[in-house]
Amino acid sequence: MEYSVLMSVYRNTKGSELKQCMDSVFVQTPAPSEIVVVLDGPVSDGVSEYLLGLEREGKIKTVPLETNVGLGNALAEGAKHCKYEWIARMDSDDICAPDRMEKQTGYLEKHPDVDVLGSNIAEFTDDVNNIVSIRAVPEDHEAICKYMKSRCPFNHMTVIMRKSVLEAAGGYMDWLYNEDSYLWARMYLAGAKFANIAENLVFARIDASTFRRRGGYRYYKSERDLFRFMYNNGIISYAEYIKAKIVRFVVQVMMPNGIRQWFFRTFAREKK
Repeated sequence: MEYSVLMSVYRNTKGSELKQCMDSVFVQTPAPSEIVVVLDGPVSDGVSEYLLGLEREGKIKTVPLETNVGLGNALAEGAKHCKYEWIARMDSDDICAPDRMEKQTGYLEKHPDVDVLGSNIAEFTDDVNNIVSIRAVPEDHEAICKYMKSRCPFNHMTVIMRKSVLEAAGGYMDWLYNEDSYLWARMYLAGAKFANIAENLVFARIDASTFRRRGGYRYYKSERDLFRFMYNNGIISYAEYIKAKIVRFVVQVMMPNGIRQWFFRTFAREKK
């Protein structure tokens, strides 16, 4: 099965984390048919030199952007350069399980009606062996569509999707903090078939800033507007929209970061 891997790097990308990420992608079977890396504005000299070296070796294709445009816009540009029907997403600071693509391509061959396939993630701090929590997501299409009404139903860095269905939904678009949830909602409206594998196929790096970034009025406004979009398009009811607004205002605006971190790890994650 041929597929593209789509990634983005930016000024805060760390070379050591990127190398761990790329090494985990290179060992996948089946191997990627291509790896497209978007440089979302200027990056550090170390990251630039590392990626240019890989490109000279024919291992990746880079898509440089003059200025930082944000993840949604960067992935929209990168997707244009993906030649294959299947696009696998990866984040530059995370690590693929060795059998990630074996499991995902095998699943897709057995379920040819699925358009978007993700998995659970194991979240770690500092070292990949220091797993602190699991973000589990629902497996079948109906459960995913129900889950979408209150929370993001995919772990973005685990997803492999059909390019044709991505394009039918309008492709990646800019949406502060929530470009992925906005995409899943539009794919739902476009009639995409969803699935998740109930295994940890990506190891995701987290720290205290992970939860800090999920707080504040700007983050609340982004999610409030996302749920308003879902309400206006018939994905959720008015009551579900109001509930989502209230819960997010409490968690993202009123809670101090330390309590927010406890809340996410207690109610939105599974223990290792």
